[in-house]
Amino acid sequence: MPQTMTLTTEDADIKAAAEIIQDGGLVAFPTETVYGLGANALNSAASSAIYEAKGRPSDNPMIVHIADISALPQLVKGGRDGISIDAIRVMREFWPGPLTIVFKKSDIVPDVVTGGLDTVAVRMPSNEIAHRLLEEAGVPVAAPSANLSGKPSPTREWDVIEDMNGRINAIIMGGQCDVGIESTVLDLTGDEPVILRPGYITPEQISEVIGREVRYDEHLTNPEEDGDNFHPKSPGMKYKHYSPNARVRLIEADGDEYEKVVKELGIEAMDQGLKPALLNYEGDAEKAAHKLFADLRELDRRGYDIILIKTLDEEGFGFSVMNRMLRSAGYDVVGADYDAASPQLSEVEAYADAEVTPKESDVSGIPGINDRDFGDMEYTVVLDGKVE
Repeated sequence: MPQTMTLTTEDADIKAAAEIIQDGGLVAFPTETVYGLGANALNSAASSAIYEAKGRPSDNPMIVHIADISALPQLVKGGRDGISIDAIRVMREFWPGPLTIVFKKSDIVPDVVTGGLDTVAVRMPSNEIAHRLLEEAGVPVAAPSANLSGKPSPTREWDVIEDMNGRINAIIMGGQCDVGIESTVLDLTGDEPVILRPGYITPEQISEVIGREVRYDEHLTNPEEDGDNFHPKSPGMKYKHYSPNARVRLIEADGDEYEKVVKELGIEAMDQGLKPALLNYEGDAEKAAHKLFADLRELDRRGYDIILIKTLDEEGFGFSVMNRMLRSAGYDVVGADYDAASPQLSEVEAYADAEVTPKESDVSGIPGINDRDFGDMEYTVVLDGKVE
């Protein structure tokens, strides 16, 4: 594939991006959640190319994006009759926006898009740039996050360039995404509404609209249930996700106990010759969502080996952000009772033997790549056992 083009948000470039999608190519574009990697969802070959570009497992379903509600019936089994009253209610309340709804799929949707499932996940983004692209393309667009599989989702155009340059046709340079984590995925194909992936829209908000309880899928609260035979109905359910090259560890402690654990982990890392950093969003879930993925990527670029993150309260939107933090850390959570001498918790030495060199990306020739502004980057570096 030729070098990836960078496109502006001007009308001519949006039209060019739409033509690439119509011709079976791949375009990364901003949404209100994260950047998506889009292809014509009704073109099997184009959609398959997404898996190749991302290195994505083929049983991991993708979300289909539409510009208008009129595009939905063709994707759903039974057309309009296959759209439930619950679905109509939540679409009226939350579309366009960061909510994906799972329906039974029609025959027109290729199996490659749904990971071989008989369901299809659909959403209508509220981001103005995404809407213009979808409208101009005139086709449903399959679009997972525009990153290499398993890495933190991209929330800025430079993150996309780092992972996708030379792998896709074009990137629309649309600035930083507003929300910062992926959409809520709501499954309405069963007897009760189930959230398969938590996001900005919470179960409490959905419950208020449809008048009945909405629960989380058991795999979100019991990750050990993920086995080889588990077939995810939504992206973000099965495979290791959102992980930088650095090791991520979460700290679940407050006050003096928190300071103590931070210092012990920092000293332990430096004793192993590793460079640690600390992220603390001070309990602000929206701030954490907006910044987490960008912060993880930037700390990777700056060569940190271990990233310590203070946990959040898991009420409401906090549960969604903690889901991303836990998966990025591989569920490695250190509590207030941490003992650096404890063999079951002290795993830094083993990690020090692993490959922790930040990934090198070929971004030569991309205009402005060396002029990125990371002025809003906020993190604390742990040095000499002190929180600086």
